[in-house]
Amino acid sequence: MNLTTEAPLISKKTPLLPATHSVRLTVNGSERELQLAPWTSLLDALREYMHLTGTKKGCDHGQCGACTVLVDGKRINSCLTLAIMQEGKSITTIEGIVQSEGGATSERSDLHPMQQAFIEHDAFQCGYCTPGQICSAIGMMHEGHAKTADDVRELMSGNICRCGAYPNIVTAIQSVMHPQPDTL
Repeated sequence: MNLTTEAPLISKKTPLLPATHSVRLTVNGSERELQLAPWTSLLDALREYMHLTGTKKGCDHGQCGACTVLVDGKRINSCLTLAIMQEGKSITTIEGIVQSEGGATSERSDLHPMQQAFIEHDAFQCGYCTPGQICSAIGMMHEGHAKTADDVRELMSGNICRCGAYPNIVTAIQSVMHPQPDTL
């Protein structure tokens, strides 16, 4: 075998795959059509193509939960799924939770009750993980498995807070799950 031999040329009959695909995503109630490489993660589609930067890129390996969004009401790490796989599904980011959850019922009409609870219970410090924590908490509530503070801690364990605001995060979530009547 001659080492100086050129690699075989691709036959003109061999079809080449397109560099991008048309992908229709419904994000925060709006349908968008994007031209994406087939390996584009949902996280990158949201941040880089749709400019929805509330969803954070933390580890990019599914280990921190900063990129958590809701897909058909279920929480997922958007860094671990391809955007093309989410066609036909409803994607909700932190920017769209007020609209997707049927409107705000908090003191501020532009906040979801979970967002309001995070503010009231000081459930964040630097705030980087907060969008993922809030989306995960809403998804967890929809799942209906969390009954106790221990359940909340276990079911939220996929979302890391490097600042250590866990006690306040649990308190905030429980205040939405089990609202107490106002006392005067």
